[in-house]
Amino acid sequence: MKKSQTTDSDNPLNSYRERFLSLKRDLDAINYFCKGTLLKRMMKCGQKRCACQRVPSKRHGPYFEWTYKAKGKTVNIRFQPEEAPVYQNAVEEYGKLKSILTRMERLSRTALARLARQALSNSRKI
Repeated sequence: MKKSQTTDSDNPLNSYRERFLSLKRDLDAINYFCKGTLLKRMMKCGQKRCACQRVPSKRHGPYFEWTYKAKGKTVNIRFQPEEAPVYQNAVEEYGKLKSILTRMERLSRTALARLARQALSNSRKI
């Protein structure tokens, strides 16, 4: 009977390492980022006779507002319409960053569990 040979690519730890390194490369592609939400708002004014009070399509705006939490407090910052795409891209980049980090953490937990079992198995062989 022939003994089956295992190659490095058969080792799950190598697969984990390759996937982890790929995610690290994805991190390199992340641009400036910020947490929070960018809102486009159409507002009613305070004048009772203004059409914005009765007709939603006549509301004033758009006004762009970035909302985020800092030290447990909500922060709101208004922008000009020309500035909004810059912050919208930054908010999207933050989402990508969180997604990559979540996947890296999940992969790390799996790899660490396997490494721990391997270390335990090796210590019992001695």
